[in-house]
Amino acid sequence: MLIVLNGENTTVAENCTVQALIEQLGLNKVRVAVEVNRQIVARGRWTEHVLKSNDQVEVVHFVGGGEEF
Repeated sequence: MLIVLNGENTTVAENCTVQALIEQLGLNKVRVAVEVNRQIVARGRWTEHVLKSNDQVEVVHFVGGGEEF
């Protein structure tokens, strides 16, 4: 099934959940936010939110950093 992930066409399995996608990408779920079709998907709903063909998915991975004082 084809979705658009961060602006790129990406193939995922049928009935792929947001949780499965995050695992497939190898991301740490604690530092990730996911938006599907411009709606944020709460982390507690990742296992039940099934992606559909042509969904527009944005995954933001937060990275620590900055200066030490």
